[in-house]
Amino acid sequence: MTDRLTLRQPDDWHLHLRDGDMLRAVLPETARHFARAIIMPNLVPPVVTAADAADYRDRIMAAKPLNNGFKPLMTLYLTETTDAKDVRAAAEIGLITAVKLYPAGATTNSASGVRDLDKVMRVLETMAQIGLPLCLHGEVTTPDVDIFDREAVFIDTVLAPLRERLPGLRTVLEHVTTRDGVDYVASEPEDSMGATITTHHLIIDRNHILAGGIRPHYYCLPVAKRATHRDALIAAATSGDPRFFLGTDSAPHLDAAKLQPCGCAGCFTATNTLSCLAEVFERAGTLDRLEGFASLHGPAFYKLPVNERSITLVKGAPVAYPAAIDTAEGPVTVFDPGFPLHWRVEGPQT
Repeated sequence: MTDRLTLRQPDDWHLHLRDGDMLRAVLPETARHFARAIIMPNLVPPVVTAADAADYRDRIMAAKPLNNGFKPLMTLYLTETTDAKDVRAAAEIGLITAVKLYPAGATTNSASGVRDLDKVMRVLETMAQIGLPLCLHGEVTTPDVDIFDREAVFIDTVLAPLRERLPGLRTVLEHVTTRDGVDYVASEPEDSMGATITTHHLIIDRNHILAGGIRPHYYCLPVAKRATHRDALIAAATSGDPRFFLGTDSAPHLDAAKLQPCGCAGCFTATNTLSCLAEVFERAGTLDRLEGFASLHGPAFYKLPVNERSITLVKGAPVAYPAAIDTAEGPVTVFDPGFPLHWRVEGPQT
């Protein structure tokens, strides 16, 4: 039985760091184990221009722990007034790694998102020309579409037509949550289609949120679906298919904002993600594929080198992670997987 596993240092291909006091509190939780992360741009106001991205990157670097090599991979928030020339210039100097498309109103701080794809086609055509990936929050926001169906409807009505219209556009379906999403991504060419899978969607289903009482710390968007969909995500993550890679969507909110009659969506998983993943992959009998999912597939899709350093996971007595991370404005609850975590992270090592 394996009780020690060494893998290349992982990256997080979908991460929320927020700003200000929250940024300073949560960044060390990611930087402890991860070498790089795709940083979400949905601040208030959002990160729309190259100048915004440069300023935000500087604030992240200033908040980084001393002597830590973490590298933020910046993105721009796509709006209907985004300048294609600005996107091209930011990509050409290596300032940004991707552009993020939020359907307007889909999730936290998405009010400035896209309502009409025709209005952003010039930007998307430019991205296809230069090979810059588009990261998609894959849900429709039409009120008459059930919240549990919004990803499947998005694939049929938005994603598939967009890829037919721009087959050269490299696309990431973020935080995929359904068998529909898994099947669609797996049917597309691996050089132009990828998908991130979160830690929490590999563990929880909608019963965790609703059965026996509402549990707001499990509420996220896209919302967790049936257990059959979660099982499809586990199968995809543990399959070795390079189209699927880790994007935690770790999303910190103050407990005071989560525990409201209309609470915020998001699970904060940065602290214990690797221990959670090791449990999931061990249960699936695929620990040997964890490195691919967490450390290799993402860099391959984004055409970046894998990390030189490594980490080691050691199995033993349950690891005691903090229940919450303190910030200057209050606590942020750490995701509770609902079972003991026996895999402790050592490293990174050179």
